Amino acid sequence: MSSSPRLAARAVILQDNRLLLVNAWPGNKSDLWCAPGGGVHRGTSLPDNLIREVHEETGLTIAVGAPCLVNEFHDPKSGFHQVEVFFRCTVTQGMLTEDWRDPEGIVHRRAFFDRNETGRLRLKPDSLPGIAWGDGMGYDPLEPILR
Repeated sequence: MSSSPRLAARAVILQDNRLLLVNAWPGNKSDLWCAPGGGVHRGTSLPDNLIREVHEETGLTIAVGAPCLVNEFHDPKSGFHQVEVFFRCTVTQGMLTEDWRDPEGIVHRRAFFDRNETGRLRLKPDSLPGIAWGDGMGYDPLEPILR
């Protein structure tokens, strides 16, 4: 394991006042939902990584806007530490379809949720709905990883 934190980029996408979330657990083993996105490849910008990740996970093409949240989490047992930068994004092409498959087989469910529905989900980070339906920039300090 690298001693450096893993860097990830995530998309905050509101469409028709509904937030796009994915369940990104191989084998559909968890009910935890998050914003689409993932790990950053070296030598590629955060927005370019995010465009790639969102397309892989959802089939959607996006435009990447301003950052809106920095979130950190870690696993004290393994030493894993991830820093995520969330960006406000808009869908420029595509729609969610039942036949879309994540080529990496990680995302099994993807859907848009209204603000009330997000309150009934197990969702990380906890601050995501407030950021999505708010404005400005947020920061979630280091917290233990959830499974």
